[in-house]
Amino acid sequence: MNKPALLMLEDGTVFKGVSIGADGCSAAEVVFNTSLTGYQEILSDPSYAKQIITLTYPHIGNVGTNNEDNESAAVFASGLVIRDLPMLASNFRSEKGLSDYLQDNNVVAIAGIDTRQLTRLLRDKGAQRGCIMAGESVDEALAKKAIDAFSGLKGMDLAKQVTVKESYQWTENTWDLQQGYTQVESFTKHVVAYDFGVKRNILRLLANRGCRVTVVPAMTSAADVLAMNPDGVFLSNGPGDPEPCVYAIEAIQEILEKKIPVFGICLGHQLLALACGA
Repeated sequence: MNKPALLMLEDGTVFKGVSIGADGCSAAEVVFNTSLTGYQEILSDPSYAKQIITLTYPHIGNVGTNNEDNESAAVFASGLVIRDLPMLASNFRSEKGLSDYLQDNNVVAIAGIDTRQLTRLLRDKGAQRGCIMAGESVDEALAKKAIDAFSGLKGMDLAKQVTVKESYQWTENTWDLQQGYTQVESFTKHVVAYDFGVKRNILRLLANRGCRVTVVPAMTSAADVLAMNPDGVFLSNGPGDPEPCVYAIEAIQEILEKKIPVFGICLGHQLLALACGA
């Protein structure tokens, strides 16, 4: 039997539904994503650290999950909100259902709510602090306390929390229907990729285009990067507020002075803009 769950927003709005993930309470920033597919990739994308994700497409979970499609080594999303979880997960690559995946990764999640109403609220009011509470007993007062205790993402440097601890080489190619994931064996360029919360498939796409990719931690100095003699520097996606990442902004400024091509995505793009004076 499904356990109850609720989602409360900082403005006091409450949505009641059923739990499809782990028991517990999670407070974070509530956002929405309009993708029709790729829910496993979204959940394991470090860019969603400290965020509760609302998926606007009504049926989520119909192809299950597998070990190959994770975008990182962990699930970083703080929670998941969906309209409907299909009873059957059917795909030739599926290894487990979405509900089991969420429970195994200790992610609270709620289904059976009006995600259209929630999305419109977030569209009109912007991202809000919120809390999912799931389990045998849910308490609106406790959910409100959890929301009040969460200060929001402004001023929060999450890149330091999700980045790798040591540099490594990336050579895995993009997925192929016949062979799955293979290794790239020849390279024409060397790219140093700053990991602010990078997704694996971005690294695969770089390798697929003949780039030997060296992934480095977010706090790596410009001097250390330049010593690697890169043909280009990639600034990855990632979570949180870019402004506290002063270490990265200063490193990017030094790299730009050397006239080396620099390319940023998501948080990396924001950091590049700040390094250029935005």
